[in-house]
Amino acid sequence: MYNIKTLNSISPVYQSILTEGEYTVSADVEKPDAILVRSADMHSYARNEELLCVARAGAGVNNLPLDEMAKDGIVAFNTPGANANAVKELVVAGLLLASRRISDGIEWCRNLTEGETSIEKQVEAGKKQFVGPELAGKTLGVVGLGAIGVEVANIGVALGMNVLGYDPFISIDHAWKLSRAVHHSTTLEEILDKSDYITVHVPLMDSTRDMIDAAAIARMKPEAALLNFSRDGLVNVPAVKAALEDERIRVYVTDFPCKALIGAKNVLLTPHLGASTPESEDNCVYMAAQQVNDYLKYGSITNSVNFPNCKLHGLRVPRICLLHQNVPNVISSITMVLSEEALNIENMINVSRGSYAYTVVDVGHAPSEKLVAKLNKLDTMYRARLLMP
Repeated sequence: MYNIKTLNSISPVYQSILTEGEYTVSADVEKPDAILVRSADMHSYARNEELLCVARAGAGVNNLPLDEMAKDGIVAFNTPGANANAVKELVVAGLLLASRRISDGIEWCRNLTEGETSIEKQVEAGKKQFVGPELAGKTLGVVGLGAIGVEVANIGVALGMNVLGYDPFISIDHAWKLSRAVHHSTTLEEILDKSDYITVHVPLMDSTRDMIDAAAIARMKPEAALLNFSRDGLVNVPAVKAALEDERIRVYVTDFPCKALIGAKNVLLTPHLGASTPESEDNCVYMAAQQVNDYLKYGSITNSVNFPNCKLHGLRVPRICLLHQNVPNVISSITMVLSEEALNIENMINVSRGSYAYTVVDVGHAPSEKLVAKLNKLDTMYRARLLMP
């Protein structure tokens, strides 16, 4: 029986995977084996020794202390792509809002009053102030072709747009999903120079923070629209605000309001609605629950954000799962300990990611608790645990 703690209210779809009888899932669980979290900040969370993994039901992991968790032998997961359709649909709305002055028109209609001139005549006389261009035939630049970026690029093609896509790190899986009509841009500069609409879909890291800065904005067309439905921090707010005031770009649409943008000229704000759909919540929770189940029961790691991925299947023989430093001589120290009980290694997998590594050893018979404890005492070891078939 595993104990799963929820730090936020989550969709009940997890019940089809974390079934009663195998799992206790509750916000009141003490000493959890795993945690399901959405937005709760875990940087100051007191992690118990029994905690094996944390699954974030969403893509962003700024609320998780990834390195500290790794050094405690805790695997952190996220759910990339689970909210892709929801974000894609909001980006489409953002493109339309940036083009057709819809929000201005709605606000104008809200203040109409019947007087000497009828509402109908006021509408006919006033609608010309809200004229805006169509999307078809315009150039859409998509920066980042992950799960969401690919969906946005493909829907841009479906809308009749000329789509440019830039991502030097695109995965093979995402490349297969990309429409052939999307033009592959080899530089960000090409996107900035040629696009009428630019939408950013990359993770927030030190290398991407303020990637759309004053220099990038200076390359854009004066009629360009900039959209950010990815992460706050990717667009330099003072730079984009100054560009809008000087009419060096036309409009900025973002899902991340901040004090500096409230009431700013030609800024359209939505209150972080990207994944705010019941379908997206269900998808994220279902994926997170599946990852937790597979790791706890089989040692399988999928979509980890602090350890290497290692897809495993059901147990046939005893399995030793080892999270450790990625340094020389770790494997030899592990096999030396295993040799003390004459354990036959039937299969071994070793994968690494930066400073962290994961080794899985299937053995001929179950090792003693003493041996597992000795593995845990190795200087390079973060956590060793035994799984039995």
